[in-house]
Amino acid sequence: MVAVAAWAQTPSPQPSLGLQEQPAQQGSPQQNAPGPQPSPAPSQSPGLIDEMGKLFEKSLSVLPKIKSPSETLDDLNARAKDAGEAISNLAKPASMATGRIACPLSANGAPDCKPAADRLCQSKGYKEGNSLSTDAVESCSAKVLIPGRTRKPGDCRTDSYVTRALCQ
Repeated sequence: MVAVAAWAQTPSPQPSLGLQEQPAQQGSPQQNAPGPQPSPAPSQSPGLIDEMGKLFEKSLSVLPKIKSPSETLDDLNARAKDAGEAISNLAKPASMATGRIACPLSANGAPDCKPAADRLCQSKGYKEGNSLSTDAVESCSAKVLIPGRTRKPGDCRTDSYVTRALCQ
């Protein structure tokens, strides 16, 4: 009966993972202490090919995206345009002036707008200027407004004005 009572008090065995425990020797200090648990066997052991694949994936994620030739040319064109604008801005420290100055007539009767552009820029504190934008207006005498009167060649003239100038 003593053997039956001892048999009933022993703990039920834990499910094993395919490992066998060696029986402990009687009188050893580790008899009641739990031993180190062996780690379960990995389901897939990494080999050289697996490790090389992981290394290849990591190296691809680190590399920058390679651009197509058209994207590269677009980038170069944009940079060249920006550089050209920067150089032209360094070469000429200029400003634009707006206003309305009449262009005098030259000896042949055509408007000469260079002196008008210079006067427009000088009014803004610059030395000289070049005309960027002009305006032409037809100026007529009051005779044109008379009802029934026919228009004659000398009744109207065209006046030109500088409205925008690039100043230096």
